[in-house]
Amino acid sequence: MATTSEVPPGTIKAVEVEGERIALCNVDGEFRAVQDQCTHEYFPLSEGQLDGDVLTCSLHGARFDVETGEVLGLPADEPVKIYQVRVEGEDILVAVG
Repeated sequence: MATTSEVPPGTIKAVEVEGERIALCNVDGEFRAVQDQCTHEYFPLSEGQLDGDVLTCSLHGARFDVETGEVLGLPADEPVKIYQVRVEGEDILVAVG
């Protein structure tokens, strides 16, 4: 998985949990996890930019809310899947089931 020191505030880290690729985001010390695939052209969201709780895909600029998965900006029109996150000590745990 990942540790808190591997994902500083304002950054994104690609991780894989039980075969699912996930973009792990640090929003001002709070961790969020969304599917690591833009719903527009299936490009890795972990290669995008995080501004607060808004994740922007670097391919075509689709924007998503990392807390709700909601689409905030076209060209995507489908939300991204979100995952529950828990921090235990330094470990960031993501529930995929």
